[in-house]
Amino acid sequence: MKKSSIVMVFLAAASVVVFQSFTSNSNSKGETQKNLLSQSVVGDAQTVNFQNMQDAFKGETTASAKYAAYSKKAEEEGYHEIAMLFMAASKSEKIHATNHKAVLGESGQKVPEIKPEFTVKSTKENLQDAIAGEGYEVKTMYPEFMTNANTAKNQLALVSLNYAYKTEQKHKVFYEKALAALEGKTVKSLPTVYYVCPTCGNTYDTTPPSRCGISMTGSEKFVKVDKLNS
Repeated sequence: MKKSSIVMVFLAAASVVVFQSFTSNSNSKGETQKNLLSQSVVGDAQTVNFQNMQDAFKGETTASAKYAAYSKKAEEEGYHEIAMLFMAASKSEKIHATNHKAVLGESGQKVPEIKPEFTVKSTKENLQDAIAGEGYEVKTMYPEFMTNANTAKNQLALVSLNYAYKTEQKHKVFYEKALAALEGKTVKSLPTVYYVCPTCGNTYDTTPPSRCGISMTGSEKFVKVDKLNS
């Protein structure tokens, strides 16, 4: 083989090696950038998730105190049945707040100091406020918070948020029925006994199932709410 031909073959082979190395490095760099981007997205989502959990904790803490005050007002106005509903809901919201607080603690996040602020009006107005609040949580707040928790890969947050989300759906229905009864002057037909799951806050009226429909907790552990000071 002529010297010039040998040089050409060598250069061609060298070109292939350089191209393969370039391609390999480019792919590696691309994967690295992709991984970094993914980590960045998760990192940002975690920040958002922690803020969501603080907001959820604040909201549930406030709701618990507010519903206790609404219960007292309903009793003052002679609506004992509605007072019992608000009391059961207050205990349920406290469980949600405790769960959210635990998630923040497990993540090493600071738990904010909460001073509940709300205004107590007539029982009818209080029911309307409760319906609006539960509606916002069910339609907007909790679905958004759960999406963010999923992106952040925070399973504990997902569980806590889902517990509250499913329970608030039931609370909204309870409040709507209570408002209809109040307007229809059939308040005495409403339940006076409630059962609250200590794990997720799920709330049942009159007779609970053998296990919670959300957390599978046995009903023997449920908190029975049949007195306003219980």
